[in-house]
Amino acid sequence: MSRKLLAEALGALLLAACVVGSGIMAERLAAGNGAVALLANTLATVAGLATLICLFGPISGAHFNPLVSAVAFLQRQMDGRTTALYVVAQMAGCCAGAMLANVMFELPAIQASTHVRSGAAQWLSELVATAGLILIAFRAPSIDAAAWRVAAWIGAAYWFTASTSFANPAITIGRSLSDTFTGIRPVDVAGFIGAQIAGAIVGIVLLRIFKTRVAAT
Repeated sequence: MSRKLLAEALGALLLAACVVGSGIMAERLAAGNGAVALLANTLATVAGLATLICLFGPISGAHFNPLVSAVAFLQRQMDGRTTALYVVAQMAGCCAGAMLANVMFELPAIQASTHVRSGAAQWLSELVATAGLILIAFRAPSIDAAAWRVAAWIGAAYWFTASTSFANPAITIGRSLSDTFTGIRPVDVAGFIGAQIAGAIVGIVLLRIFKTRVAAT
């Protein structure tokens, strides 16, 4: 269990550091070009996420996301105690990763983000991104397949959703600690997490629908 928790915490830390750090670097180098900054942030996130899933998947399942762990619990793949410990490790890891990224770029370790992310379009985007993530992650036949499928989905959702696809309560909280390109105001965090939970519920429904249809065929 200690190895699994360390894998979840370290994976979440590195993922958050990758997202936040690449956002800072992209913003500094893009000279005000938001599209270029988002593209650079997307590519770094996709590469980092795929690598981390391959690395830690055989150890902990590479959830890095409280909603993935919660769905695994509901699918009877994990017990309640393990799920709770995973969530704590993921939350701590994402917050530490955002702080690490800040420090690596000579910023205060903790900043209250002022990046406004609110409104129905943002919340709908988070619902869609999270529902897709759950469906894709739990329909993947192996860790290797999940690595590229999940990373590809998140990369695509960076561009086709208005929210740029957080799809993860832990990283949402972590990103509120960095007043940079990928940040989110603390006051907006609750709305994002509520939308993500709704998206996870939709994802579970879709999983059950497709599982039934596959079984029927």
